[in-house]
Amino acid sequence: MKGMHLVGDLTGCQCAPGTLRAGADFEARCTDLVREAGLHVVGTRFHQFEGGGFTGAVLLSESHVAIHTWPDQAGVTLDIYVARAEPGTVERARRLFDALVAHFAPAETARRAIERGDHLLMESLNDSTGFYIRADRQLGEWQTRHQRMAVYDTPAFGKVFRRDDSNAVSEREEFVYHENLVHPTLSAHNAPRNVLIIGGGDGGAAEEVLKHPTVEQVTLVESDDAVLRVAKDHFESVHRGVFEHPKLRVVIRDGLQFLHETKEKYDCIALDLYDVDAAGSAQALFTVEALQRMRQALAPGGALVLHLGAPSAQAERVGELAQRLNSVFRIVRPYTVFAPLFGAQWAMAVCSDKLDPKAYTADEIDRRIEQRRLQDLRFFNGETHEGVFALPNFLRDLVAPPRVKLSTRGRRLNVVRSAAK
Repeated sequence: MKGMHLVGDLTGCQCAPGTLRAGADFEARCTDLVREAGLHVVGTRFHQFEGGGFTGAVLLSESHVAIHTWPDQAGVTLDIYVARAEPGTVERARRLFDALVAHFAPAETARRAIERGDHLLMESLNDSTGFYIRADRQLGEWQTRHQRMAVYDTPAFGKVFRRDDSNAVSEREEFVYHENLVHPTLSAHNAPRNVLIIGGGDGGAAEEVLKHPTVEQVTLVESDDAVLRVAKDHFESVHRGVFEHPKLRVVIRDGLQFLHETKEKYDCIALDLYDVDAAGSAQALFTVEALQRMRQALAPGGALVLHLGAPSAQAERVGELAQRLNSVFRIVRPYTVFAPLFGAQWAMAVCSDKLDPKAYTADEIDRRIEQRRLQDLRFFNGETHEGVFALPNFLRDLVAPPRVKLSTRGRRLNVVRSAAK
């Protein structure tokens, strides 16, 4: 049943002395306010706490009103819920909410209106910011030994795949993320042949990699085979049948374990991991030791590409990871793109000892796109290639490697932050 939940936290209430302690008096007044707002009372229950405030509930034919007072803190909590059974019900609930606020005369009111009946998919960027996507319905939910997964149908993004309550991929905007994860690196490589993807069980990155005609093999290492089943059942528009491609090899294994066991050399290693949070399960792949192992697994001229997070909301994380990369690789090229599904400007990085994607002009990249006959590119072209590597000053400072300043005798004086490479 669809409905509206109105929640309020009232602080610094300036109502008459004793109002927050007079539950019996307020029970009658609350009933009057409900009726004056046009809602219908079917029952009440109030309880007075000795020497303190009161708690109460008014049962409505539309649903309920709940209230609790905190006299020592001059505070009140309000909770009104109404179902959308009849036209105008929500407007009447809002009138009641305003009348109750006026009764207690708070200095400040924190208000929230929560739509009920739809799924609200919250994407947290840090402890204080994030964004949401409204979903019409849930298409499936699964719990594996690795994670909790769910698929939702949304008006804005089509189907959305969530893993551990974080957005992983969607139908309509996946090209923004996948094209920018893959093509800035592979287009700068003269002839990529062997590519390793760690994560990426939705198949989107592998599908983009295989657009490059020189690629002979793509190895996709996914720790949870259930991700592939969900992708095959729900996200054909993302992977476009790539799991049947003869050049794709799928390995179900822990990514770090695979890196330690593989003897192959790769022209590109792509970390397509939705989880870069400090508490997340993917953290083992972001340690200096793991990054050094990836460097060892690269062929001459090869590169690692990965995403760092949201610079504005996750500055400390992005900066720390950039410094680890700078300690391992000679060339680290951070770049950014707005990722609609993540709700933020997102930072990625190409890391290598020889390959420098920023050295290529828009014309050179466009020529390579034409020569390789790369098809169905909805985002990537020569100009966007140049553009994503143009960093604002705050991000230059955030990801810049330390620079050692030497005296005239060659002795180290101090370490300062340099400008971006």
